[in-house]
Formats: sequence, C-alpha cells, structure tokens
Amino acid sequence: MTTTNDTGDATASRSVLLIGASRGLGLALAQEWVRRGRHVVATVRDPSSTALPQVADGQPGSIEIETVDVTVPEQIDGLRGRLAGRTFDVLFVSAGVTNKPEGIVGQTSTEEFVRVMVTNALSPLRVIEALQDLVAPTGTIGVMSSGQGSVANNERGGHEVYRGSKAALNTFMRSYAARHAGEDRTLVLMAPGWVKTELGGEGARLEVDESIPHVVTTMEDLGGRPGLHYVDYLGRTVPW
Repeated sequence: MTTTNDTGDATASRSVLLIGASRGLGLALAQEWVRRGRHVVATVRDPSSTALPQVADGQPGSIEIETVDVTVPEQIDGLRGRLAGRTFDVLFVSAGVTNKPEGIVGQTSTEEFVRVMVTNALSPLRVIEALQDLVAPTGTIGVMSSGQGSVANNERGGHEVYRGSKAALNTFMRSYAARHAGEDRTLVLMAPGWVKTELGGEGARLEVDESIPHVVTTMEDLGGRPGLHYVDYLGRTVPW
C-alpha cells in the first residue's frame, strides 16, 4: 500500500532516505535503489564534489539531493525540519571515513582519533535519533558498518582506529535496539565487504557492482524482520 507524502507523490512507502551519497558505496546505493524503482532522498556534504547531481539529472524525479554534514548537529536538525511530514520506508546511514591502515591507536593524534570516531560512531546515532520518526513503523533503519567492526573476528589487527570506530558503532546500535525492543522496525548493521572505493582502496577484493546490489537485496530480504541484524552483503550473520 502506498502513501502520499507532503509533495503529493504516492511513493512514500517506496522511499529511501540515504545519508552520505557523495561517492563510493553511498553513490552506488543511490543508483541501485533508483534502478529498483525507489524514490531516493540522498544527502551530500558538498554538492560541488560529487557525481550525484549528474545521476539525478539522468533519473528525473527519482532522486532529491539534500546537503548535510553529519558531524554538525545543527545541520542534522535542519534536515529534519526540511523533511518534516515525510515518511520513508528505509533510512540508511552510509557516511563514514577511514584513516591510515597502519596507524597504531596509541600513536594516533587526538584530532585524528576524534575525527574518525565522531564521523563513524557518534554521528550515525545522532542522525538516527533525529530522523527515526520519519521512518514508517514497520520500516528499516540501516547503518553501514564493516566486518572490521567485529571484535570476535579481529585476529590480525591493523586498521585500529577504523576498527574501533565501527566496533563502537555496533555497540551503540545494540544499545539503540535495546531501548527500542518490541518495536516493529528492522535494524541493520551492514558489512558490505572489502570494496574497491576511495575508502576501500585499489587492493580490495570486490568491485562496487559485486557488493552493492547484494547489499540492497539483503536489506530488502530483512524487511519485516524486527530487531537488530549484523550481516554482510550476502546476508550472512557477522560475529560480534
């Protein structure tokens, strides 16, 4: 059953609110959801440094672009105000950063540590808390996590600050799920695999088109299954 949003479009139950679609996996997610007939409201930090406007031009009426820096709470609140009255089937937070993979946490500057942790762990929860009421009661709230956020699977070390930020994100989402126990929404921590993007690097195992279509399929398959799911792009459970 479709519903009508405040712009008069009967697409709310097919709508996705995608936070962080400037490049890489976020940009590919916007394209994939549009390809599947979804209406996407996608956010970027800087409209002048992303290919998303060109994607939107090629898909008239399928993508709306909003500007927000997820590390600035006032901008998140502003987005919430601009979207008041809208209802989305999916809220997905893709925004994230990395740092030098060889960096040791004890030798990382406070500034760099804070940058990664605020962007990857704190900001997604701020976004979810601010925008959760825009998601349908039986909708899905997802966050781009990583297999490197698994404490159980960390047997090689490396990427210490990044790993820590994703492990923190996972823990914060477990706390969020506990506070919202009994609700009908599906909550997803998504590990997309090691993908060749600016963040993943050229040595990654997967091409974007080997990951993202599976990510969206897995998200769709989990719809209607309340509670928190930590899974990879193929729908396999990732150990905590």
